[in-house]
Amino acid sequence: MSAETRARGRLKVFLGYAAGVGKTYQMLVEAQELKRRGVDVVIGYFEPHGRQETIALSENLETVPRKVLDYRGARFEEMDTDAVLDRHPQVAVVDEFPHTNVPGSERLKRWEDVHALLDAGIDVLTTMNVQHLESLNDQIWQSTGVRVRETIPDWVLKQADEVVMVDLTPQALLNRLARGVIYGPERASAALQNFFKESTLVALRELAMRQAAYAVESRLPNEEPLGSTSATVPEPEVRERLLLVINPDPSSAALIRRGRRVADYLRAECLAVYVSNSSDFRELSEAERESLERHLNFARGLQIETRILQGSDVAETIVNFARLHGVTQIFIAREKPTALRSWFAAAFAQRLVNLARDMQVTVVADRSLRQAAS
Repeated sequence: MSAETRARGRLKVFLGYAAGVGKTYQMLVEAQELKRRGVDVVIGYFEPHGRQETIALSENLETVPRKVLDYRGARFEEMDTDAVLDRHPQVAVVDEFPHTNVPGSERLKRWEDVHALLDAGIDVLTTMNVQHLESLNDQIWQSTGVRVRETIPDWVLKQADEVVMVDLTPQALLNRLARGVIYGPERASAALQNFFKESTLVALRELAMRQAAYAVESRLPNEEPLGSTSATVPEPEVRERLLLVINPDPSSAALIRRGRRVADYLRAECLAVYVSNSSDFRELSEAERESLERHLNFARGLQIETRILQGSDVAETIVNFARLHGVTQIFIAREKPTALRSWFAAAFAQRLVNLARDMQVTVVADRSLRQAAS
């Protein structure tokens, strides 16, 4: 089959909850098994982190040389995606799926490089930790105090053909850390202050298990009830549709993440709107306009359809739009507690609830407030 007619490649993600659980090791074990079965496998990118057992698994696999890039006087190595495409194996091994490429690379993110390989009909094995999911960013920060900077849109993981959780108990992982298997002494000490607290590892492990279970559940076909016949007329499915009401406030980012995650779990459609009382946004300062545009672009990046509505009565405009588009749930952000804004926010939320009695209205808390207070 030619490259032009070959189907899109399949994506398999090895999902973990922390460094050292064995994601890369398990990925290379599978690559070795594929090679033994006669499959053409190459390593597009592999990050060994000095772990000898993992390095040993890569030694008899063909590796495509990395591309070297200069940036601000330093040299960086990235996957040479064009070279992998030219080599065109059946399967490419690509470590660290959420990685951000150095400026000057053709694509911003490694997952975008992976999509280029998939589009060319190359199957890909890759790795990531659950805390890199964009919709979990606020939750991870709240529970760990660490803001993950390299994130991946949830829809990217959702498009994977297979997600495999690589598990290890937190106690076993901490034992590996203490023995120097994961990091050297200095880095291990820093790790213990961040993600490698036992309570944090337990929470992250649970998130990873939930995500893996969701990935499996979302791929199960809808089952017909036992005893059903072709003459049975099914009940019409009630399709959930979520509406996110955003504004220039920073809390809108958390609202968008929360809405996207709820929509994924419900397999629901998701819309985001901003209501302006003028066609030229004159109610917003330049800084607020820039902030609003960032939120709109962020929502679009998570595959959320965005709309700008115009109306003098914000609550009424939202509810009219929601009814017209079959919305079942409305999500709004909780305003930060300054006295005047809190009063107006409470009044707006109550009016929205009164108007949208046939819909569920959810006020999403800004977890950064709780983080700042702790």
